[in-house]
Amino acid sequence: MNNQPRVIVFSTPNCPYCNMAKRYLRERGIRFRDVDVSRDHAAARDMVRRSGQQGVPVIDIDGKIVIGFDRAKINQLLGLK
Repeated sequence: MNNQPRVIVFSTPNCPYCNMAKRYLRERGIRFRDVDVSRDHAAARDMVRRSGQQGVPVIDIDGKIVIGFDRAKINQLLGLK
């Protein structure tokens, strides 16, 4: 039973922490939608509305917001060790 959480990564192409976060999720087999807020201004507004801030990455895991590449919080929300 694959009961994976819905994960959205709001990022920009030249953000090193965004790339680290996406690599981390890929290495753990977590599927996610990558939203490039440098190109998609509606998504950028959506990200600010969800997180209250402009910096990336912002990671939405089933509606819970992680600001930055916070490995401990990502693991906690995804139930990873």
